[in-house]
Amino acid sequence: MTDKPLVSIITPVYNCEQYLPLTIESVQAQTYENWELILADDCTPDNSADIIAEYAKKDSRIKYIKLKENSGAAIARNEALEAAKGRYIAYLDADDIWLPNKLERQIDFMKKNDVEFSCCDYEKIEADGTPLNKTVHMPETITYNQLLSNTIIQTVGVIADLEKVDKKLLVMPNVRRGQDSATWLQMLRNGVKFTGQNEVLAQYRRVPQSLSSNKFSAMKRTWYLYRGVEHLSLPKSIVCLIGWAYHASIKRIYVGKFIKNK
Repeated sequence: MTDKPLVSIITPVYNCEQYLPLTIESVQAQTYENWELILADDCTPDNSADIIAEYAKKDSRIKYIKLKENSGAAIARNEALEAAKGRYIAYLDADDIWLPNKLERQIDFMKKNDVEFSCCDYEKIEADGTPLNKTVHMPETITYNQLLSNTIIQTVGVIADLEKVDKKLLVMPNVRRGQDSATWLQMLRNGVKFTGQNEVLAQYRRVPQSLSSNKFSAMKRTWYLYRGVEHLSLPKSIVCLIGWAYHASIKRIYVGKFIKNK
């Protein structure tokens, strides 16, 4: 028996067969071993289900759920959340990677600092795994209003402690894009405190379908988050969108310069 609390890792799966093995193996390589990896198959048309089955045969900590119909990442994550048995809920998308000490370092950080909801620093990598030499550093804390203008929290680094956070607050709104940011806002709006961990423990893969280079689509998604999900007033939405555009442009300028100079 281990005295370490169980960590439930939530991973939605859709069209990620080329990245999925590395993602699963990054969990298996964790120095913190008391985890369950819940992979929610959103009716993916590729061979991800077969890949998961092979890993699950050899590791009982790997759990597989298949949705009845393609429903989007929010519903997939919510199905996995319902099945989760751990004290801690961690998020890992099927194309991202954790460093081997991610869980151990972050759970230790949360215990020592009485943290409710945290996100570690993470670095960005290209689809092929090439480092972008870009590290995203978490603020020590962030408020609801601050997060509206700077969606810096990324699923790859998030862990919540269910002894301190109502599980209902982790149920994601049923929107196709931006459901993760909407969930973090939901938590902050309901009094959950965020604490950033300034240690790089994960890698966020910039695969083509996840790129925010389509500025118009990203702006539409953010605008809907403000008006359709958070129900902000028109003036506040405009102010928040200006802040969001500023932070997004800083990120694009940096990445653009890096790509140009490669």
